[in-house]
Amino acid sequence: MYQALYRKWRPKTFSDVIGQAHITETLKRQVAEGRTSHAYLFTGTRGTGKTTCAKILAKAVNCENPQDGDPCNRCPSCLGIENGTFLDVLELDAASNNGVDQVRALRDEAIYSPANVKKRVYIVDEVHMLSVAAFNALLKILEEPPEHLMFILATTELHKVPATILSRCQRYSFKRILPREVAGRLSYVAQQEGIDLHADGAELLSRLADGALRDGLSLLDQCAAAGGVIDATAVLDVLGLAGNIQTAQLMEHILQRDAQSALLLLNRLYDGGKDVGAVLSELSVLTRDLLLRRTAPEGGAALLSGGYDSAALDKLQKDASGSRLLYLATTLQRASADLYYSSNRRTDAELCLLRLCDESLSGDLTALTARIQKLEDTLERLPALLGRNPAERNGQGRAVPAEKSTPPVKVPPVSRPASAAKAPPVFEDSPPWGEEPPLPEEPPIDDRSAPPWEDADARFTPSPEAAAPPPERMEAPVPAVSRESAAPPSPEVSSPSLGTASPASSESAGGAEWWHALAEECKGRLPPMYRVFLDRCSGELKDGALTVYAPDEITKGRLDNDRVLGALQELSALRADGPVTVRLTVGSGPASSPEDKLEDLIRRGSRLDNFTIR
Repeated sequence: MYQALYRKWRPKTFSDVIGQAHITETLKRQVAEGRTSHAYLFTGTRGTGKTTCAKILAKAVNCENPQDGDPCNRCPSCLGIENGTFLDVLELDAASNNGVDQVRALRDEAIYSPANVKKRVYIVDEVHMLSVAAFNALLKILEEPPEHLMFILATTELHKVPATILSRCQRYSFKRILPREVAGRLSYVAQQEGIDLHADGAELLSRLADGALRDGLSLLDQCAAAGGVIDATAVLDVLGLAGNIQTAQLMEHILQRDAQSALLLLNRLYDGGKDVGAVLSELSVLTRDLLLRRTAPEGGAALLSGGYDSAALDKLQKDASGSRLLYLATTLQRASADLYYSSNRRTDAELCLLRLCDESLSGDLTALTARIQKLEDTLERLPALLGRNPAERNGQGRAVPAEKSTPPVKVPPVSRPASAAKAPPVFEDSPPWGEEPPLPEEPPIDDRSAPPWEDADARFTPSPEAAAPPPERMEAPVPAVSRESAAPPSPEVSSPSLGTASPASSESAGGAEWWHALAEECKGRLPPMYRVFLDRCSGELKDGALTVYAPDEITKGRLDNDRVLGALQELSALRADGPVTVRLTVGSGPASSPEDKLEDLIRRGSRLDNFTIR
């Protein structure tokens, strides 16, 4: 009758145990010196040798001819324990015998002396499954057992074992077996069994075993049943895995945000018999390797899975940031856990790929982070989109003007007709990003005349004096311009105070710049919940009435309250130096000039530059 490889090649002595030398050497020395304890507790993950070492220890303490702490496996005691014919060595499964009645029966039977061997040994596997009452029933005999009695407890979940049990046992922690040790053992077993196992196949099986030699032998047994040569390709075909090359291709599509190619590749893998859960698991392993290489490029090499070469990892790593890899790893872990409860695993895997390609589909803070990142990328390309010269950027993301080879050329003052007075000055070379454009040279005028910035207002309210050519340069003072013909001064420039603008200047105060200044000042008096809605609006002050234009009904409804309207009315009255009524309406507001649009774009860009995601 055929026997599974992991049972047939179970170690018979401590020397045959792989990867647990720190435990086997201690147990051998205790047996050789006769200093064995009455209770042992073996902990560790599955397939690392806990039950195997327990059986070897039971044979060693009862062996008639021990060999340096190892059982001889030839005496009647060793053969009887190995065959299971001696009832003095009993192996119990606590998962099915976890009640207090079974433990009481065991306790009552343990007081009798063994019939065929020197020590009665009880091996309790998965001891953490015992109930609280069963643990309490085991405490007394575990603390003060007879001389002929030994307990060997094994568990994979140490945190579930009560402290009262831990304090009465010698604890030994079994570690995961290294992949090279698993590969060496698999190659030896394959050679003895006549299995054609190649080195790449043994390496792949050792990584799939995940530190458990029993799992590696079971996988080898499964691949050997298919027949033929067992290499990496054969292992992938038999076990239904995607393979390193196809997994790397899928990760490349994800990093390039190519959802269509990623879904098509997943469909080909699914049609080829690959399990979608295994595909996501392999993607998770690859993401972990990429994250470790970016986080610890020097010392993290020993932590890698070893399934991908450095060239492939470098190619994938250049297109992925640390935050993106962390998002991929978290999403893959969550999706792999949810597949266990899924009714349609393929659909859930496809949804996971879509979320990996586009973070905005996640529906949480990651989506907001992705949108802000896109805005920052667009802002960096903004100078090129506006036809400006490329600007260097400092560490804070703010534009730094680049050095120009030639200074900007200024247009000399010339006489122009009244129609040309409305056009803004044109420069041959636009100023760099973030730098104020130089003002054109103006002819000298007498201190008694209107200030130079009133000429800009005169463009919007042309008068005979504004259309006339500028006076010639002369030493004699020029007669003062009458205030009736001069344009009204701007309220923001005439005085640093808020309430110095005259009622006659209400028309000029209703511009976009005036509204932005008023909105920024109102934000200091309003909670954050109203500020974002105020940024979406525009305003116009005309004839003592402030009209606030909201883009939609939602924005209007959020701002239509006494707190917002009171702040707008109070601050606009200070600026207009007179009573002002505030009215909310839905609309686009007055058309903005190109200069106002550019100033608004620059203002919004500066806010994004100062905003940092934490």
